[in-house]
Amino acid sequence: QVQLVESGGGWVQAGGSLRLSCLASGQTFSSYSVGWFRQVPGKEREFVATISSSSSTTYYANSVKGRFTISRDNVKNAVNLQMNSLKPEDTAVYYCAARPLGHGNVYATSYDYWGQGTQVTVSS
Repeated sequence: QVQLVESGGGWVQAGGSLRLSCLASGQTFSSYSVGWFRQVPGKEREFVATISSSSSTTYYANSVKGRFTISRDNVKNAVNLQMNSLKPEDTAVYYCAARPLGHGNVYATSYDYWGQGTQVTVSS
């Protein structure tokens, strides 16, 4: 079992940056792929980025490509999401998710473990 806790959300003006962190508990986190998703009220959870267990593969939604960077540190059991050039449309609750497979994908239903989410608000 893996427990995930996100942090780093907050308020920022458009064009600014935030760094989200996802800390995991569990002895085998290094074998899990991790994804970041986001959700606004009334809409479905949206894929943002994913990273494989070994960090060899990353994949981004088109809407964040070139602005967001996902990375992980398996020694610290952490996955980070560096968000630059933020836009008002990036405003959402951001969730990290993990699954016990080497490679992630874009489907929220394929992830087994979820954090509680962290709010990101970008003002224009």
